[in-house]
Amino acid sequence: MHLTSRLIAAMALALAACEAPTDSTGNWPGEAPPAPERMADGTCWAREVTPAIYEHVMGEIQVVQAEIAEDGTVIRPPVYRRAPVPRVVKPRGELRFETPCPEQTTPELISSVQRALAARGYFSGSVTGRFDAPTQAAIRKYQKERGLDSAQLSLETARALGLIATPLDAL
Repeated sequence: MHLTSRLIAAMALALAACEAPTDSTGNWPGEAPPAPERMADGTCWAREVTPAIYEHVMGEIQVVQAEIAEDGTVIRPPVYRRAPVPRVVKPRGELRFETPCPEQTTPELISSVQRALAARGYFSGSVTGRFDAPTQAAIRKYQKERGLDSAQLSLETARALGLIATPLDAL
C-alpha cells in the first residue's frame, strides 16, 4: 500500500471517529431541545440545523506542484493522482420556526403533548411531562409527516393538537 493510500485511509478513519453519538432524534442522548430565541414582539423561535451530507467520489488530487520559471514557462507540469475526494450531496441547512415560549412549555403542556400524540398513534411511552427521547421521536414523526423534520415542538403543531389557542386574527 502506498504512503498516500495509507494517509487517505487514516484520514477517513479519523473523520469517521469524529461523528457525535446521537440517539434516534438526532440529539445527544438525554439532551432537551435547545431553548428558543425570544424576539422583540414576544414570540419565540426555534432553530433546526441539518448538517451537510457528503459522499466520496473519485477525483484527481495534486500530489506534486508544477515548477514554473520566472518568465512563466512551465518547467515541470503538476502531477495528479486519482483518489476519493469528498463532494457535498446536500449542503448544511437551517430552519427557523415559531415555538411555544419557555414559560408555556410546562410539564403539564408536555404531558398533554404526550397524550395527544398517543391518541393519534405517534407516542407509546409513559406520560412523564418531560421532553425525553420517546417524546422527541414522536414529535419528530408527527411533524415530519406535515413538512417539519424537527423534534422541537412547533407552535403550529401545539395548535393543531389543540393544546395552545389560536389567536382570532390568525383564523
